[in-house]
Amino acid sequence: MKCSKHVSCLISTVSASPDTEMAAALTLLLIGSLLQGALCGKFESFIPQNIEVLSGSCVTIPCSFDIEDKYEVNLDNTCKAVWKNDQGTVVFDSTSKSTPKNGELIGNLTKKDCTTTLNNMKPDYINSYTFRVECDNDLKYSFVGQKLYIPVNADPPSPTLTPSTLKVKEGDSVSLSCSAPAPCLSHPPTLTWTPGLGGSQETLQDNQDQTKVKISNVTFTASHLHHKKNISCTAIYSKQDGRTESSVSTSLTADISYSPKHTTVSVNPSGPVPEGRNVSLTCSSTANPAVRNYTWYRADGGQETFIGAGAVLNFKVSKEDSSFFCKAENDIGVGQSNLSQIDVHCILLDLMIHVFISIVKSDNMNTYTNSIYVS
Repeated sequence: MKCSKHVSCLISTVSASPDTEMAAALTLLLIGSLLQGALCGKFESFIPQNIEVLSGSCVTIPCSFDIEDKYEVNLDNTCKAVWKNDQGTVVFDSTSKSTPKNGELIGNLTKKDCTTTLNNMKPDYINSYTFRVECDNDLKYSFVGQKLYIPVNADPPSPTLTPSTLKVKEGDSVSLSCSAPAPCLSHPPTLTWTPGLGGSQETLQDNQDQTKVKISNVTFTASHLHHKKNISCTAIYSKQDGRTESSVSTSLTADISYSPKHTTVSVNPSGPVPEGRNVSLTCSSTANPAVRNYTWYRADGGQETFIGAGAVLNFKVSKEDSSFFCKAENDIGVGQSNLSQIDVHCILLDLMIHVFISIVKSDNMNTYTNSIYVS
């Protein structure tokens, strides 16, 4: 063998004294073993242990292999790829179109690339598979030491969201990533975001076992409008057999911290209020975290005067105290209401002056009454 020449040459250059004969022998055995593995090569295939497949779609099997050095010259264009299941049944032959599963050899066997696509997978194709290389010469080998298990499912696996939770402040830049397996290279999944969060970027990347994964990345600025909204990523898989597309989603609920928004004042009773009457003002706002402090102010021209605290303010109104606003505060910031104007009426002007004029006329026994109310 090619490797034995190198080992022999190395051995001939090593001399051993009688005192070190045993140690030298052990050393040479170790060196010879290492060189034989490094220089001679061995039969070995490199395939994933498991690929989940959607029924009605294809599966692309990433595959490469190595052979003993002495067979390198036999690796030529006469070689073919064969895949067998655990029962020894040939399910794919790159030179035949009559195998139970139609497929395609994507790789180049002369470059030790045996990547293969098997089409239109069915539930009864669930099995373990091994690769075999056959050439029109001495190179014929089944790589039974490495097996690929293919489960065929009615539904695709759910996509993965990264991060799986979202807790940020309003104004923060947020980046979300959605990934979904792409076992069929000719029909990779389409990834969509709901609600639309802006432009997304999609890429097809390799896992460590060389299987493919579709990834969609989206970046947006967090807003209070996103708070408690479900953000979902949907993976849509088309099928080779023409059946309805399959889709599956994964979602998260956004937790956005923001300062008080939509701060408003409500007045009870509403409408015109007699001077000196009790009124109740209520300050309300939306915020996350919740509002921890409400304060009230009277507008005096260009000045503001603090008049109380709490969500509800009760007081007697006067013509001088009729313009108010409130502020709501949480751990993030402060929100302020618009100016609220109370319509205060003077008591004297509210006295009703009734003028009653009654004119009674006798004209064909008809009676006319005119009443005038002035307020």
